[in-house]
Formats: sequence, structure tokens, C-alpha cells
Amino acid sequence: MNDDEPRPIRAGRRTVEIQRPGKVLLPGRGGAKEYTKGDLAEYYHSVAPYLLPHLRGRPLMLERYPDGVDGPCFMQKNTPEHYPRWITRAEVAKEGGTVTHVVCDDTATLLFLADQACVTLHRWLSRTDRAAGPDHPDRLVLDLDPPDDDFAPVREAAALLRALLDELALPAVPMTTGSRGLHLVVPLDGRHGFDEVRRFAHDVAEIAAARHPDRLTTAVRKDDRGGRLYLDVQRNAYAQTAVAPYTVRARPGAPVAVPLAWAQLDDPGLDARRWTVADAVEQARTDPWAELPARGRGLGPARRRLADLRVRVRPEGLATG
Repeated sequence: MNDDEPRPIRAGRRTVEIQRPGKVLLPGRGGAKEYTKGDLAEYYHSVAPYLLPHLRGRPLMLERYPDGVDGPCFMQKNTPEHYPRWITRAEVAKEGGTVTHVVCDDTATLLFLADQACVTLHRWLSRTDRAAGPDHPDRLVLDLDPPDDDFAPVREAAALLRALLDELALPAVPMTTGSRGLHLVVPLDGRHGFDEVRRFAHDVAEIAAARHPDRLTTAVRKDDRGGRLYLDVQRNAYAQTAVAPYTVRARPGAPVAVPLAWAQLDDPGLDARRWTVADAVEQARTDPWAELPARGRGLGPARRRLADLRVRVRPEGLATG
């Protein structure tokens, strides 16, 4: 098939045409393989059974590269009028009005977004298809952001945070970001608003930083971090997003954000870009988050345990960045 001709891909009852499937979106610099729009669509078609459960009902921010990742990037929130009517939309409040996001509920939508050169999908931590609504997240994310590409401090920090979350009786699972760091994802029951969840996440991060001030920090300013790993909790706010599991990142070689089993963090060769579109589906088939409870937790008991831990930490420790 001519790579300049549209490539039809069947998705359930629909067929989505990928325009210019031979167009290079992710270049192959540094010995990495290059990937075309057709490759991106085929990957998302293959990973859809594992990706869609993490997208359904969630407003998306779309990271689009119409001319490939070496060209301009568009961070798209509002849904263009020309998008097909069969694509689910979610109208949510913003300051001074509303914005209508795309919601990816099926494989056909995923393929259409790939055709729009949407490389990366960023999802809300709340859902619009549940009674609690978009103001109440059912995910809490701790973003482990290292000062450089050395992944060893990320692995160490993840173990420290897991121990703290275990003390709070909150299950969590890790995910590579496909960039440099790691996300720890805590499932919630959706009863708490964004402000409450973000305050809780901030308190958890402060406790962790106070316990390990030589390794971890909550300092927002890079100049204040002193080479320590930054515990970022800002994603736990209304209308903020986090990169979705199994989504592709706009980097050479097409690295993918991939859920992990905790045991995989013991691998000293692991890094945030370990998986790409070439092998991420194989990782997905292992069901790395199989042990995650089906129902999220409330924050009430964890908040009481956290308050007890704060009493044991020196006030000056909690005040440091």
C-alpha cells in the first residue's frame, strides 16, 4: 500500500482512515527507530484493550504534533467542531465559562486521535460518567521527578514512598512516565474533592521529604532543590492532568508510559524509557497492576494515620523544602 494513501483500520463497527500513514512523527535520532503516523495508529489499535480502561469517562488534554515532534506542539483541550459526532465529549467548568474535552471511550476514537497526530494523551484524575462528577478524583498521583536522567534515585524514592503509603494503608502502583520519572498512582473512592486530595498529597510528600531530606524535596523552585528528587503533587488539582498509562511520549524512539509491578523496580537496568511502541503491548499483557484493588480507598482513615505521623516528625523538618 502506498504510504501516501489513506490506510483504513477497522475498530468495532467503525472504520477509521489514517491519512498520510507514512508521515514520520517520531524521528529515529541517536540510532533509535523512526515511527510514522501509521505506526502510531497500529500501536494504539493494539494497546487499546489495556489503555481504554484508563481513559473511559475522563476528559483528555491532547498533545498533538501535526508536523512530527520536531515541529510545533499543540496542547488541545477544547474539541474542534469538525471532530466526528460519534466521539464522546465532556463539558466541564473553567474560570469564566466551560470547556468541552474529548473523552476516549472506544478504539475508533483512539485511532481518530492518532490520525490527528495526537502522540500523547493526558487524562484527568476524575471522571464525568460517575455520580461524583469531575470535581471528585478517583486517582491520586505522586510524580517522582528526578533532577537528571539517573533512574536509581527514582527507584529508591519509589520504595520510600511505598513504605509510607503502606503505613497509611493506601495501596499504590508505579508507572514509568516514558520521560524521566515515575508516577505512583493511588486509587480513591471519589468521595473527596480536588482541594482535599491535593492537600493530603502535599502532606504525604512533606512527611516523606522530612524523613529523607538528603534525597527528597517538595521545593517547587528548581534552584531550591539542591539536586534532590522533587515530589510533585500539583497534578492533584482540578483540571490538571497526568500522562495516561500506555500512552506514547514525544521523544525519539517512541517511549511509552508503562504500568509496572512493584517487583520490576528491583531491576537496576530499569529506566523511565525502558518500553517503546515496539514492546509496550507485551508488558501490558502481563497485567502489572493485577494486585490493585478494584475499589478505591477513602482518605478518612489515612488522614488520621498521617496526622499521627506528623506529630512524630520535627516541625522544622516539615518546614524544610
